[in-house]
Amino acid sequence: MSDSDNRPAGSRAAGNRPAGVQTSGIQATGIRTAGSGPTALHPPSAAVPDWTDTYFRRTREAVGKFGDKTVTYAIFMRRPVVCAPRLAVDWLESVARERNTSFKIELNYPEGKWVGAGEPIMYITGSFYHLVDCETILLQKLGPASVAAYNAFTMCADLPKVAFLAMDARHCAGTEMAEMMAYAASVGSDRAKRKVGAKGFVGNATDATAPYFGQERGMGTMPHALIGYAGSTVRAAEMFHETFPDLGLTVLVDYFGREITDGLEVCRRFPQLAAQGKLSLRLDTPGGRFVEGLDPPGSYAVLERHAPHAIRGYRDETQLRYLIGTGVSAAAIHYVRERLDEAGFPAVKIVASSGFGPAKCRLMAEANAPVDIIGTGSYLPERWTETYATADIIEYDGERRVKVGREFLFRR
Repeated sequence: MSDSDNRPAGSRAAGNRPAGVQTSGIQATGIRTAGSGPTALHPPSAAVPDWTDTYFRRTREAVGKFGDKTVTYAIFMRRPVVCAPRLAVDWLESVARERNTSFKIELNYPEGKWVGAGEPIMYITGSFYHLVDCETILLQKLGPASVAAYNAFTMCADLPKVAFLAMDARHCAGTEMAEMMAYAASVGSDRAKRKVGAKGFVGNATDATAPYFGQERGMGTMPHALIGYAGSTVRAAEMFHETFPDLGLTVLVDYFGREITDGLEVCRRFPQLAAQGKLSLRLDTPGGRFVEGLDPPGSYAVLERHAPHAIRGYRDETQLRYLIGTGVSAAAIHYVRERLDEAGFPAVKIVASSGFGPAKCRLMAEANAPVDIIGTGSYLPERWTETYATADIIEYDGERRVKVGREFLFRR
């Protein structure tokens, strides 16, 4: 449906807009542009009516018939978030250009700032006719990104000495979400770098969104499939190193359930890389078993040696699993570190993956887990209902008006 479809004759002036609408362009502040990645500008203006809620489209048609007004929207969320507005604002800018109109965007919180529940993130002022059908897509691009940025920030802030890799792409519902989540991780990471000096996210898994992390290419070495293909962990490492001799080597060591045995074999096969700190062992042990050599008593003993405070006091079932349970637990990471150091490989790094969301990262910090890098997609919002952003008009031609109960959105 085009911009001119379904409007009564004579309802708007030339230029595909109601009479009297300004065309001076977008005014937005507080958006970081350095190191920006690609920008998702789907859908274009002509396709907005097909993707917006029908009642917004019909409201637009009614406004086109009875006369436009200048309105101000307040955009807010019902939970604390880290402000991640760039994709939403970039998209709104593109619509304004296509429609030859202007919107004034006032960010109350610049990108990367903490925002409380119910606090207006931004005010958007402009033609009601041109804004009303944009609400659906605008909110889609703001809410999930801001929650994911909040999660990424808390993870990086809890583990400031750990580098993170964004490995969320396979968990996303399409490429548009994949870009949104990569952007969000970069925003949360940058906030953690500013607030606590964290290493934060140093890269991600795909080339398309690598620029959000200041990289030209995605990062990663091998999946489990390559180890299955090679027939052994060591042979897979050899294949990778022969193919990419200039890259650092990160080897999955859980495929055959011999994290310690296979990990040490890889270290002995590549002693120079191990000594130079260019070799990493990645733990991705499934939750159905313990890391090789561990069991519940052994896990408790490991934490008793390294972080006894972590197992004092009450822990619920999930927290205990993160600390001393199956899979990639804090005890497992300490145990692998012990075995590497005892074997003379103190420079070999440990990469951990598998369910590293905010709660697990917090427990890893409490247990002083000696992890060097965490690969994660678990900063993606866990409860999608928390990602719902909301918009309300609070002014019509300068007159304050909002539905009862939302007066807190008025400008102070």
